[in-house]
Amino acid sequence: MITNPVLIAAAVLPAIYLLYKIYQADRVEKEPAGLLLSLAVCGIVATFLAMIAEMFGSVVVGLLFREGSVRYNFLFYFFVVAFSEEGFKYLLLKWRTWHSTHFNCRFDGVVYAVFVSLGFALWENISYVALYGLEVALLRAVTAIPGHACFGVFMGVWYGLAKKFDRFGDHEKAKRYGKLAVLCPVLLHGTYDFIASMEAAHFTWIFVVFIAVMFWISLRMVKRQAHHDHYLGEMSYRSVIR
Repeated sequence: MITNPVLIAAAVLPAIYLLYKIYQADRVEKEPAGLLLSLAVCGIVATFLAMIAEMFGSVVVGLLFREGSVRYNFLFYFFVVAFSEEGFKYLLLKWRTWHSTHFNCRFDGVVYAVFVSLGFALWENISYVALYGLEVALLRAVTAIPGHACFGVFMGVWYGLAKKFDRFGDHEKAKRYGKLAVLCPVLLHGTYDFIASMEAAHFTWIFVVFIAVMFWISLRMVKRQAHHDHYLGEMSYRSVIR
C-alpha cells in the first residue's frame, strides 16, 4: 500500500494527465463523466483478468521453452501478455460502449479505448511504484503509461471505424475492423515488451526509436481523428474511411 504522497502522485498523475488530454481533444460532443469513469474502472478490472491469464500462460510457455530465452520471450510477450491485456481491454470496452447511445461520433472510439487503456495503466503503475519506488515511477511515466495510451489510440481508431461500418449495415467490414482493433495493439504491445526484454545494449536504442515513432504516429492519429470527427451516419459511405 502506497502512503507516500510523492509516490502516489508519481503513480497516478501521468495517466490522469493523458486522460485529460484525450478528453480535451474530443471537440464534437463531450462524453459523460460517469461513462468515462466506468471505462477507467473496466481498465482496472482488465488488469486482474490479464494477471490470471498470464499466470497460466507463463506455465504453458515455460513447459515449451526455457524461461528468459528468446523463444520464450517471443511467445510469452506476444501471445500471452499482449493478447491477454489488449484482449480483455477490448472485451470490456465493447461490452460497455458498443450499444451505448453516447457512442455517436467516430472519435468516441478513441476516447473510450484510451480511457480503458489508461485505467489499466494507472492501476498497473500503482502496483509497480508500490514495489519499486520513485525511480520506476519516473521511467514508466515516459514509457509504459504513454505506451498504453498509444495502444488505446490504435484500438480506438479501428473500433470507431468498426462502429461506423456497423451503422451503415456493413457488418462484414465492421467485424474486420473490430478484429484489427485487437490485433494492432496486440502487435504493438508485444513488440514493445519483447524489445524491452532483450538485454543487448543495441536493443536499448531500438526500444527508444520504437517508442518515439509509436508516440509520434499516435499523436498524429489523435489530431487527425479529432479534426475529422463527425456524428456517425452523418457522412456518405464512401467517406467512411477518411
